[in-house]
Amino acid sequence: MKAYHICMNVRKLKKIIEVAGGKSPADLVIRNCRIVDPISQTVSEGSIGVYDGFIIGIGDYEGKRVVDGEGCFAVAGLIDSHVHIESSMCTPEAYGSLVVPMGTTCVIADPHEICNVRGVSGLRFMMNSSERTPLKVKFMIPSCVPATEFEDSGAVLDSEKIEELIGEPKILGLGEMMNSTGVINCNEEVLEKITSAINKSKIIDGHGPMLKGKSLNAYRVSGVLTDHECSTPEEVRDRLKRGMYVLLREGSAARNLANLLEAVNDGNSRRCAMCSDDKHPEDIIANGHINHNLKIAVREGVNVFSAIAMATINAAECYKLKNTGLIAPGYMADIVLFKDLKDFEAKMVFINGEPVAKDGKALFPLVNRVDKAVTHSVNIKPVTSSDLKIPLKKDMVRVIGLDKYSLNTVLQKRKVKIVQGCFEVSPEADIKKLFVIERHNATGKIGKALIENYGIRNGAIGTTIAHDSHNIIVSGDNDRDILAAIRELENAGGGITLVKDGTVIETLSLPIGGIMSDMDAFSVSKKMERMKKTAHEELNVSTDVDPFMTLSFLALPVIPSLKVTPRGLFDVDKFDFVPMEWEE
Repeated sequence: MKAYHICMNVRKLKKIIEVAGGKSPADLVIRNCRIVDPISQTVSEGSIGVYDGFIIGIGDYEGKRVVDGEGCFAVAGLIDSHVHIESSMCTPEAYGSLVVPMGTTCVIADPHEICNVRGVSGLRFMMNSSERTPLKVKFMIPSCVPATEFEDSGAVLDSEKIEELIGEPKILGLGEMMNSTGVINCNEEVLEKITSAINKSKIIDGHGPMLKGKSLNAYRVSGVLTDHECSTPEEVRDRLKRGMYVLLREGSAARNLANLLEAVNDGNSRRCAMCSDDKHPEDIIANGHINHNLKIAVREGVNVFSAIAMATINAAECYKLKNTGLIAPGYMADIVLFKDLKDFEAKMVFINGEPVAKDGKALFPLVNRVDKAVTHSVNIKPVTSSDLKIPLKKDMVRVIGLDKYSLNTVLQKRKVKIVQGCFEVSPEADIKKLFVIERHNATGKIGKALIENYGIRNGAIGTTIAHDSHNIIVSGDNDRDILAAIRELENAGGGITLVKDGTVIETLSLPIGGIMSDMDAFSVSKKMERMKKTAHEELNVSTDVDPFMTLSFLALPVIPSLKVTPRGLFDVDKFDFVPMEWEE
């Protein structure tokens, strides 16, 4: 579905004024609803008049079509202020059919996952796909492809390419600037990207976990406006004090919202917005999308009007979305009818005044189209069992420790078992092997690490979703299963696979860049639910972690503290590679 464009002339304006004044009938009237205004913090009973995709007024209007709101609460369409659609493993078309029935009418998408695999071709694929869904998808151009100079991605978006693309109307601004170190240390290539955005009056998204003090000041003054990486209330307060917008995240692996709400009050909430960042389809189906954020916020005691503002008008103002985010005359007729303001279950959803969902089901067709430019993306040098050995000279080593439902990891000092000069998995300790294998250019690079608290036993789990460069990442307790997982991912052209006792149990094929499926979201969700259950029950992965999303973020060397890339073990705090053996 094409994006709605505003093109005004005197004749059209005259007609809009006449309809608003009650002299001509509206295209649509939604009657018998309770209209929520998060600015005045009021709920009023009445009808909403819609003409040519706009709300023309609230009052007693006549319409060519009339919809009974059945006493539901009318709220402006919800906005996800920061999302990587690819993390749903669905195309934008399939994603739209999933989230629109939950009340989401607009998302601010950063397609850096597919761009790390296929560059500009990936960006064009996402843009073209988004034209075939009523969901309004606004794009940020990825700022860090690759995320750092320490990774091996499938493509590069340098400052020249960003300068060429950032002026396009579909692009709102520069995506999350993960290279905060580059900003603070005035890396010229990084600053070139930022100045391209500044000179085009575009938004700059941030990604500054644990930044504080003068470092945070330097990051903010560069032009960064938002941050979605807060993990503590104090980080929220620090950013709000510096005039930033904080995007409160509730994803699948990073479930930060309830904790962060401690820092939100009626005074500062207008600088907060809601986001999902990375969320799997089975999680969305089970719990919801941005309506889930609203449910959590209200449950935690946030003023319901402030919560709704964070999911609507605040995001619209942050990203300069004109005529968006309120139910008021002159605003786009993106409207959700919620049954109540506690569970936020959507009864009906309208986009541009057209009904697009009812009773949790999309009213528009889904036709996935796959571009050959984004398929056949797995290209690895053959891996053998000898490549999976981890030589050690000392038994005191660095281990990646997992935190419960967090993207952050902990650097652990652990004593391990060594047999014939190599690490050997011990049944007494929950320390397993972890590998990241370069899969774009068959370089043969393999990063090796040890992981604690993942819990896998008698098998291996592998995926071509490995943020952000999306190489192959695999963990297991024995080389046979790890090797089988690698070969299965190569044969499948990308995906997620479970292996036990040398046999592939199940694989979700992800032919689009090795990160997205060509199936509908519900089929992906059903398979993911089954595979997640298998991972926990048969492979003994800890129930404190998401077996797939947690694994996929262990290759991202911009989130503390210890990660691994195809080039080796990376200490994010030192921002450099470190040996596995612990130095005294």
